[in-house]
Amino acid sequence: MGGGGCMSASETKAEEKKNPLDRVPCAKPPFTISDIKQAIPSHCFNRSLIRSFSYIVYDLAIAFVLYYLATTYIHRLPTPFSYLAWLAYWIVQGCVLTGAWVVAHECGHHAFSDYQWVDDTVGFIVHSFLLVPYSSWKYSHRRHHSNTASLERDEVFVPKPRSKLPWYSKYLNNPPGRIISLFATLTLGWPLYLSFNVSGRPYNRFACHYAPNSPIYNHRERLQIWLSDVGIVAMSFILYRVALVKGVSWVVCVYGIPLLIVNGFLVLITFLQHTHPSLPHYDGSEWDWLRGALATVDRDYGVLNKVFHNITDTHVVHHLFSTMPHYHAMEATRAVKGLLGEYYQFDETPFYAAMWREAKECLFVEADEGKGGVFWYKNK
Repeated sequence: MGGGGCMSASETKAEEKKNPLDRVPCAKPPFTISDIKQAIPSHCFNRSLIRSFSYIVYDLAIAFVLYYLATTYIHRLPTPFSYLAWLAYWIVQGCVLTGAWVVAHECGHHAFSDYQWVDDTVGFIVHSFLLVPYSSWKYSHRRHHSNTASLERDEVFVPKPRSKLPWYSKYLNNPPGRIISLFATLTLGWPLYLSFNVSGRPYNRFACHYAPNSPIYNHRERLQIWLSDVGIVAMSFILYRVALVKGVSWVVCVYGIPLLIVNGFLVLITFLQHTHPSLPHYDGSEWDWLRGALATVDRDYGVLNKVFHNITDTHVVHHLFSTMPHYHAMEATRAVKGLLGEYYQFDETPFYAAMWREAKECLFVEADEGKGGVFWYKNK
């Protein structure tokens, strides 16, 4: 997929590409991170405690209203309207809580406020509520940002070369197989990643986000991994006590299925931001931080862009300046597009169509003949 090979910076054009599948340049860019920062209005780097709190309060208030409506009125509806109402509740609540998840993710980047203890407190509470080990994921996610598009050191959705594809992959390279793969990825991908580092970088021993002695973490981080586990245990105990009173089916309907949708969107967003036929990956001979940070793509999720606080359509800027709050990211993106030129990638393909296309086209990575160090997605 994609046109041409690795383009030099001199071959790039300032105008926006017509075909989003054309390969982005992989040569060292003619600008630096300082040049990019200077192109962005300085206020975009300012974090407002009050404004950041307004977003998480807004999300949680909507989530509470949805919970109240669902638990108060749905059981009064006749069949089949009650089933349709539950379906609507699951989808909308899952999307709203994904927005809350994104704000907590900003806490992990110290993009919520100027106070690290505030960021960690808010992030810990919200992520624990969503059964996410806050510090465990914060540290591995920061390493993803430090090593984006590195085949050796990136932390998530690290593509495999053809020679390392599992034996069963050829049986899944067809429409039914892709449906099975996508379903498994969206439903099981997040817990498998946290528990067994599935799709993460290889380590020399067992890696798990819940284990303080995991090779993902250094010695100074291990206490916070324990505290993250305490948050998960506490939330699990609350759910257990609620299930004793309300019943397991009540917990599943009110909390469990929306959480599945949150997890599915989390995996989908991450997958689509870093999996695209136009994006390169690099081995140690070619990788550098700036080219890695630019090897991501902004996507269009329609109205969900706003619900997800624009993490979907401002992801390039987020990788360049992860401490920038989301409410300035749109302005910053507009400011840097001209400077980045063809190094900036935006794909307006609907996310459901892009999900299918990338599952079909992006099976493994391989360097072009005679051009080692830079790897591109292929499917043949």
